[in-house]
Amino acid sequence: MPKTDTPTSQEGRRRKSAKPTLRTIAELTGLAVTTVSRALADDPLINIDTRRRIHQAAAEVGYMPDRAAQRLKTGRTNVVGVLLDPHEEILGFGTSLMLGLTQALAGTPYHLIVMPSFVKSSNAEAVDYIIRNNLADGLIFTRTEPLDPRVRLLIEKDFPFVTHGRSEFSTPHPYVDFDSFAFAYEAARRLLAKGRSRLTIILPSRNLTFSQHMRHGFMTAIREAGASFEIPEDIDLDSPAGAIRNHFRERAGLSDPPDGLICPGEVSALAALAGLGEAGLTLGREFDMVAKQTSRLLSDIQPGIETIYEDLTAAGEQLGKLLLRRIGGEAAETLQILQPPQPSFGTAAD
Repeated sequence: MPKTDTPTSQEGRRRKSAKPTLRTIAELTGLAVTTVSRALADDPLINIDTRRRIHQAAAEVGYMPDRAAQRLKTGRTNVVGVLLDPHEEILGFGTSLMLGLTQALAGTPYHLIVMPSFVKSSNAEAVDYIIRNNLADGLIFTRTEPLDPRVRLLIEKDFPFVTHGRSEFSTPHPYVDFDSFAFAYEAARRLLAKGRSRLTIILPSRNLTFSQHMRHGFMTAIREAGASFEIPEDIDLDSPAGAIRNHFRERAGLSDPPDGLICPGEVSALAALAGLGEAGLTLGREFDMVAKQTSRLLSDIQPGIETIYEDLTAAGEQLGKLLLRRIGGEAAETLQILQPPQPSFGTAAD
């Protein structure tokens, strides 16, 4: 005989499939809805054991707060916006940053929304859209310019943000940045210590702040040593790999080619290596190279290339933590982190 649903079983199935609410948790724990609400907000006046029990019950039933209701009640979205440039030259750039951001926001009420950012656009319009429509409580973005219009707008609006990279505004703002001056300086000194006398460096696009920092670090080491140098004008860090390969293949066929190369990314390093190899030059014999590494690709494929590591996952986590502190009202000048390079060099005689 076929089974028929009773009113009780139908109600149970509806309750099981319905979205869990504060009342659901209250019924499970035997506590008042107001107590559940305060406990989930970590009200210190609620006993800590009670808070733990309620948080556990909420996790078991998959409770998620109604963000629309929270927004009406508190004025906050509990959303962190990220304007993310794909930055294909840096392997794993977006995924590494996002992993770190996720770690920073774990256990908080905040969620991420990601909007694409593009090299040829300042994205001030995207920032303005987020602010005007109250889409997030704070914003993170990358590839800063010295007088970045996004930074100017966010400072004017007093909207919480953290940049991956610095600017040159007199008003301080939160940032996490890799020390590109130190990277280029240490890379050049390493090549000079290995006996290389004519150095070259692939720089980021001129409009980006870290291009200036990298150029300054490179030129400081060059001037200290009185060494020869050249900086390509027809390629930069955003150039296609094929263009970088062609540049170095053609340059190797001309007089006095560089014997020491600095590459601020793995793709540019592999492209330059391919071009020089096609011209008949050998790493460790006619030239040496120092490259910035954000993965293990170079170490695994070309151990002869010495590397300086940038920890993008750590940067993402720092960005997330600083933004939460800024949203909480902490002063901008206390929220600035400069990541030091992490060289992986042998001895100077290697």
